[in-house]
Amino acid sequence: MGVGLVCAILSILLWSHGHLDWLEFATWDFRARTLANPAQSTRDICIIALDQYSLDFVKKNFTDMGSWPWVRELYTPIIDFCTRAGAKAIAFDVFFSEPSRLSVEDDRRLGASIASNGHFVLALPHGEATNWPPDMPASKLLLTGLKESTAAHQSNFLMPTATFSVPDIVSNAVMFGHAVGNPDADGKVRRTKPLLIFDNKPVASLGLAAFLAGNLDTKLKLYDNKLTAGQHDIPFTREGSTILNYRGPAQVYQILNAAAVINSELRLRENGQPEINPSVLRNKYVFFGYTAPGLFDQKITPVSRIYPGVAVHATVLDNLLSDDFIKESSPLSVIVLTILLTLATGMVARFCQTGTQTSLAFILILPIPMILGFLAYTKNIWLNIGVQEASITLTLISIAILNYAIEGKQKRFLKTAFKQYISGEVIDKLVKDPSHLKLGGETRELSIFFSDVAGFTGLSEILNPEQLTALLNEYLTAMTDIIYDEGGTIDKYEGDAIIAFWNAPLDLKDHQKHAVMAAIRCNKKLGELRPILKQKYGEDLFARIGINTGTVVVGNMGSIQRFNYTFLGDAGNLASRLEGLNKQFNTSIMISACTKKMLGNEFSCREISSVRVKGRKEPVKVFEPMFNEDYNAMADIIHRFEAGLRLYYSGQFNEAMEIFTTLSNTDGPSAAYVRICKELIENPPVNWDGVWEMKEK
Repeated sequence: MGVGLVCAILSILLWSHGHLDWLEFATWDFRARTLANPAQSTRDICIIALDQYSLDFVKKNFTDMGSWPWVRELYTPIIDFCTRAGAKAIAFDVFFSEPSRLSVEDDRRLGASIASNGHFVLALPHGEATNWPPDMPASKLLLTGLKESTAAHQSNFLMPTATFSVPDIVSNAVMFGHAVGNPDADGKVRRTKPLLIFDNKPVASLGLAAFLAGNLDTKLKLYDNKLTAGQHDIPFTREGSTILNYRGPAQVYQILNAAAVINSELRLRENGQPEINPSVLRNKYVFFGYTAPGLFDQKITPVSRIYPGVAVHATVLDNLLSDDFIKESSPLSVIVLTILLTLATGMVARFCQTGTQTSLAFILILPIPMILGFLAYTKNIWLNIGVQEASITLTLISIAILNYAIEGKQKRFLKTAFKQYISGEVIDKLVKDPSHLKLGGETRELSIFFSDVAGFTGLSEILNPEQLTALLNEYLTAMTDIIYDEGGTIDKYEGDAIIAFWNAPLDLKDHQKHAVMAAIRCNKKLGELRPILKQKYGEDLFARIGINTGTVVVGNMGSIQRFNYTFLGDAGNLASRLEGLNKQFNTSIMISACTKKMLGNEFSCREISSVRVKGRKEPVKVFEPMFNEDYNAMADIIHRFEAGLRLYYSGQFNEAMEIFTTLSNTDGPSAAYVRICKELIENPPVNWDGVWEMKEK
């Protein structure tokens, strides 16, 4: 409980100073992307986009005025079309701070179009002006409550500077709408300022101004925690911002390209057929803004990394019309919830004595704040959950460390004492259950792997000790990496030999497949290393591998003073014999029938022989495994080899040798059978049963 309370207090302090904002923003963005619902977007909003197509269209069709920036005359058809259509309001996310490059008449024509509309809003961005110019129309917002608010509250809405458009244009707009961005520290736009005060005059955001322009009698009233626009509430955060409820990408709103609108208006002026029917804009709130990439009005939002700025203003109006702005959870509720969840976490964590239990606690407890956050989102509430996630994580880690310090002495002793001579997996098993630390073991089915370097004795005579050591280290490391990757356990190294097994100490499904896969991968890896090793050490390196699956005793074996995790049983002896048998049949990998029968369809196997190895009375069928594609590539050779093998099994050695001879130049096992058949022809066996006797290990 004490640890949890300390972690909760620390997390709350970090949160209150903004150090957990990055975590909160990440969780909020996930919620916003997951729960954004395009179907909730209003159908009363339309965006006219100045996109790349429109830029190209104007440049091609209006050669005398189509270069950027556009002359004012190109904007007038857009406004006139909206007026003709009966749009409820038009909000231009554009400003005209410089006179037209054509003439003052160009500005006046645009101003006339704006005046004839009567519901036009023009953007007011940051700039250089610190006072409201006398030649600019006064703010027409009907706002009350500003004088009654505190100075601290008013400071949340200050707009220190502005950029006004030229008087011939702006004097005809019904009002301004500020276009001041309000991104968070990470650059994402999650909130907006619905109201700003410039030179003691209120300026609504462009989205709110569009609503007011379409409803000119609407009054605004400022409260401590909200702004009302008629019957609609706009909630504030503590900083005077409003959190946006994004519906999804900008395409959730109807979007028309500016070129189509211009073309439609020009056709209508000549009594032609418009590209867009004006009725689509009737009683709509219309926003005009830039979406072309080169015009640099793209924002980053929780729902998209490329989100047109004009669509942010549309989202403000959408939330206003739907009355579903996001409200901020109170600091007190966040603090109480953080403390309760953290104390509960501390109580659960006290019973976590193992890494598995601690991990399970993480899995079960950590999603709880996120679930609460999702539930709050469905109620249009931003519940701060980053502080709870941080507090829970800190509590679990702290208690895990505390448990480790108090109760982990025995585990640390085991790891320190035995890490030199048993595998990491065995150590982990001992740490989880020290009762395994005894002589003897358990009966298990293992897939056992023996490998040996061909001609290693000759190599040791050619290379000096330093070269031999370097060669072995490079070879053994590459092979061991593959064995570990396939879930195997290294039993031991004996010079150049590797002894490994699968399915102990941990259960491994399809261990036969993993063992065979490791063998084939080792063989292919050695093929890749061979030219490199030859260049370094002057010798080609080849290996032989034998694999058998069977039941053995596996466990800690040795003396009380020193022991190793290994196996004991005849199945291991057979694997060793199969490794040596590769030499007799010119193969690299040989597996027993017990291993083959569990491989399924992932590998193809060529039957090599039926042999009786030293130390066993019963014969064993042995096979050469390979990938299916490798098997298919040599299918003709294998089929002919099998025909020869059938003759060999039936004692028709001369006929078998004829087939094997035709294959001997390209197939190692066939060449081996030419030798074997010659021996059997020269010394015919008595009571031949098709079993080849292995006379040497």
